[in-house]
Amino acid sequence: MQLEYRKLTDEELTQGLSSLNDWAVENGQISKSFTFDCYQKGLVFASAVGLIADRMDHHPDLFVAYQKVRVSMNTHAVDGLSPYDLELARRIDALG
Repeated sequence: MQLEYRKLTDEELTQGLSSLNDWAVENGQISKSFTFDCYQKGLVFASAVGLIADRMDHHPDLFVAYQKVRVSMNTHAVDGLSPYDLELARRIDALG
């Protein structure tokens, strides 16, 4: 799938989500929660997500709590989900 700012079709979204681990559509965004064994590891993870997002110029919502980071995103420019959201999710998952 080409990385571009356009709204995904339902079929593209379903196919894209099937290739990701535990991402789900909630309130018009794709979201996933990550769990860590301490607060510091969650902060480091959130910082790494921020760096990846900034390089892509595609910025998710991050919620950092004790031992948990929730990442949610959509593409405001298309008022929905775009290939950028799926690609950012893939890169976040690759953090390990």
